[in-house]
Amino acid sequence: MPHPRVYLATNSFTAALGGLLFGFDTAVISGTIPFITKYFSLSDAMLGWAVSSALIGCVVGSLSVGKPGDLFGRRLMLKIMALLFLLSAVGTGLATSLTMFVLFRFIGGLAIGGASVLSPMYISEISPAKLRGRLVAISQLAIVTGILVAFFSNFLLLNTGENNWRWMFIAGGVPALVFFILLFFVSQSPRWLVLMGRTNDARKVIARLNPGQDIEPELNEIVLSAQKNEAGIRVKLFRKPYTRIVIIGMMLGVFSQLTGINAIMYYAPSIFKSAGFSNDSAIMQTVIIGATNLIFTLLGMSLIDKLGRKALLMAGAMGMTFFLGVISLGMTYHFLGGYVLLACVVGYVASFSSTMGVVVWVFLSEMFPNSIRSRGTSVSSFAVWVVNCATAFLFPIVMGKFGTAPVFGFYCLSTLISFFFFWKYLVETKGKSLEELEAIILKKRH
Repeated sequence: MPHPRVYLATNSFTAALGGLLFGFDTAVISGTIPFITKYFSLSDAMLGWAVSSALIGCVVGSLSVGKPGDLFGRRLMLKIMALLFLLSAVGTGLATSLTMFVLFRFIGGLAIGGASVLSPMYISEISPAKLRGRLVAISQLAIVTGILVAFFSNFLLLNTGENNWRWMFIAGGVPALVFFILLFFVSQSPRWLVLMGRTNDARKVIARLNPGQDIEPELNEIVLSAQKNEAGIRVKLFRKPYTRIVIIGMMLGVFSQLTGINAIMYYAPSIFKSAGFSNDSAIMQTVIIGATNLIFTLLGMSLIDKLGRKALLMAGAMGMTFFLGVISLGMTYHFLGGYVLLACVVGYVASFSSTMGVVVWVFLSEMFPNSIRSRGTSVSSFAVWVVNCATAFLFPIVMGKFGTAPVFGFYCLSTLISFFFFWKYLVETKGKSLEELEAIILKKRH
């Protein structure tokens, strides 16, 4: 039997592969844009549709996965997400029409949306309070790793012929298959087991994660938390005392997207081409962005359980506001050269990935009471994907009509507003058990 820390890390790593596929599937489209535009003869609006079709699937997947996650368990639903990732990778790569392409992008979106809810939730539910921030942040680390892998594989496959874009998509099938296989070797969530009345099974999982410790206090906290809500999984989200915390969770998700991070991730080559880079060079710049994203996510992971979630969010909002403002003004008054623009984008990505990129999914996995965690996280993730989808669809249209400067100006303003929202409405969750947080949050929200 593996050491408990190894067992915990293995379970967390496996669940986090859902995040890697999330990152890969959302970013891989960026390198294929010039090729699918030519192959399918896409207008700006059709390109927006081809990109955002996956995100419509994300909206549906994130909103609909919560109840099945409660009824059938996080592990089973993650297996289904893995199969959808595999189907999407192969189907998109073999597409011969825009309709077929969009259909398989939508299927991949269902998997992304589902994994965005289930992976961090599962990790948060198996993690000790003192390690939970860093372990849930593994999911975000996996996402940015997936983005870097997508950017790098796109670069490597760039000169493989006229079907290069097909191989870019099909490459995602390999981690999807690995994810599916590894999920057969992880435990169930002890909190889900308690909600299903399987207290003895939950005790065994907690004991395996915490050998030699008195696990009864932790188990009793979980049981009491579940019993306090006699309706269990039938609790209504938009009723007192939950309404306010659900709305705050949704707004946290919305603000994470109104920073403009996914405009960069989806359309970075197009942005850099508009600044004078060649196609090959523009795709190479995305590798630099992906590497920055990964490095500063590691920095954020090292800080999240030391400085706290709220402090990092506020610091990141100010850093991003600065760089977005410089980018917008530089594009408006033409004082940003190609590599200066790259430096500003790198600074912006570093500010996002070391703060908001790490913290948001941790916050969403922690902030809801046990009885509504699955659906509260699901609804908040739904808000993320609605705004993300709108960004993906509208960005090429707005950029084509007005240029990129006004768009980055809007993102700058919304990110500044998010600073004040975080300051006023968020509760620090660092170092507290999920059950302690439930008591604090519900008391505060009455």
